Amino acid sequence: MGVRDDKVREMEQSQAEAEGTAEQVIDEPEDEVTALLQELEESKEKQAEYLDGWQRARAELANARKRFQREQEQAYRNAKADVLVRLLPIMDDLERAFEAIPEDELQTNWIEGMKLVLRKFEMLLKQEGVAPIEAAGQEFDPYYHQAVTHETSGTVPDGHVIEEVQKGYKVDDRVLRPSIVRVSSGPLVEPEADKEGAPGEEPAIEEG
Repeated sequence: MGVRDDKVREMEQSQAEAEGTAEQVIDEPEDEVTALLQELEESKEKQAEYLDGWQRARAELANARKRFQREQEQAYRNAKADVLVRLLPIMDDLERAFEAIPEDELQTNWIEGMKLVLRKFEMLLKQEGVAPIEAAGQEFDPYYHQAVTHETSGTVPDGHVIEEVQKGYKVDDRVLRPSIVRVSSGPLVEPEADKEGAPGEEPAIEEG
């Protein structure tokens, strides 16, 4: 009986070990699948994080390129404006020289040559987008005009330009040099004569 009991116990023990091993084999795949799923979720989160960082870096690079391009364009416009401003006094001198030429010399060959130079100069400025600022008769605008006098005028309305003293120029919407102008303050208002005399004043008594 004792030997038989020992064998039964051995069989039961072996069966229990086999069941434990089977349970362990079943549990291990479940744990591995859970770990893999967790690792997959972490990978997805990292992927989304990397994608967001890449998109941000790409947007920052694009903005930096646009900003650099704008700064380059602005620097070019500033340099161009500086050169054009230096050319304007030459245009002034040429125009004043033509105004001072006697009429009997206007048709001479050298004057015709100077006219050609002036036209080329004007064409050059026009090609660069330079245009004269309208002044005479226009409403005074401190952005485009610089007033040297405010004076009465019976023909030009108050706040309007009477005469342009020096021509102004602009390139696109940027002022290269404002027009120097005389501005009207309206007609002269003369006090009306008080025929009745000032209030409280005694009327004059004629003698004789």
